[in-house]
Amino acid sequence: MNKTQKEAIVNLICMLFNLGIFIYLFVSLFVIKRFPGGFDFFCVLAAASLIVIGGFVYIRRKQSPAEVDSDERDGLIKKRAVTVSFVSSGLLLAAASVIPRFVVGMDGMVPVWLLPFINITVFLLAMVVYCVAVLVQYGWGGKSGKD
Repeated sequence: MNKTQKEAIVNLICMLFNLGIFIYLFVSLFVIKRFPGGFDFFCVLAAASLIVIGGFVYIRRKQSPAEVDSDERDGLIKKRAVTVSFVSSGLLLAAASVIPRFVVGMDGMVPVWLLPFINITVFLLAMVVYCVAVLVQYGWGGKSGKD
């Protein structure tokens, strides 16, 4: 597994973790109607620290000294993944514009505080799509003979 695949896996884990934190904050603020406390902050900080340190070690570790960091194929895969991510973010923003119409109706209003949550969620989902696109193009390491 080369460095680009490792970066995509670590980014996917981090983005899914961030999406989970974001959903937890949204539910606790707007559904349960309570502010997160110090223990919540400590748990998130501890988990984030473990993920960052583990991801850094995982990316830096090489399987062999002859392993190259990247080649032309990696650049092409990253460019294709960025294209897929941009298309998905456009589709997600379009869906985020249309879905509230069906939820609140034609004469309803969307609260202003909801817009940052929509934008951050679309960004996180676009990053997840980017990482998945990179991993799908590599075929999870099966075709190149590297695991």
